[in-house]
Amino acid sequence: MSDRSRIEWTEATWNPVTGCDRVSAGCDNCYALALAKRLKAMGTEKYQQDGDPRTSGPGFAVTIHPGSLDQPRRWRTPRTVFVNSMSDLFHAKVPTSFVRDVFDVMADTPQHTYQVLTKRPLRAARIADQLRWPPNVWLGVSIEHMDVARRADHLRQIPAIVRFLSCEPLLGPLDELDLTEMDWVIAGGESGVNYRPVDIRWVRGIRDACVIAGVPFFFKQWGGRSPKSLGRHLDGETWDQMPSQ
Repeated sequence: MSDRSRIEWTEATWNPVTGCDRVSAGCDNCYALALAKRLKAMGTEKYQQDGDPRTSGPGFAVTIHPGSLDQPRRWRTPRTVFVNSMSDLFHAKVPTSFVRDVFDVMADTPQHTYQVLTKRPLRAARIADQLRWPPNVWLGVSIEHMDVARRADHLRQIPAIVRFLSCEPLLGPLDELDLTEMDWVIAGGESGVNYRPVDIRWVRGIRDACVIAGVPFFFKQWGGRSPKSLGRHLDGETWDQMPSQ
């Protein structure tokens, strides 16, 4: 797989861990789960272990890849890197020692900016004091509905220089979301055959809250059968704001 990414808010992906398990409604139509099934059928080495069919699927067992750790060291030009686009670094099945190895690589390659996104910030908070937190590591949590807004509370306990929220796939209004100590918010609709449509009022609510709070806002997509099918303009504008750090 190429490290270059088509995700609008990053430039590259790095997957020293692959595989995951569903933990909330935002996982129901997981793009990574569907992609892992295809990659297994293609014979891709990283995706040959099957996860629990109740929460995971073919090719999607949580698997660490020590051989991938040095990949960022080989990149000649600086880039913004989404860490574990095909997993969750803070999954309980990822040994703390390996999480530390990943953080050490990020600390040792300050020319890159790393974006780590998790649905498991409680574990991240519990082991935060065992990790190096260099200024080039951003940490975000997924919040698709107010039911999981507590993830932001755990994020606030972690000493990342940039903390961000990914409200994608957005499944409901987030009018009560607390943006205190948040440096960036991404929002977007779901894509895929079984996508759940996003209400424009939900997106406007997040954008307006960000404007009031002075938090950069990035609107990724409306979603649809394909990620690009419904575009990404909101009220006639493209919202591409990024953290100033």
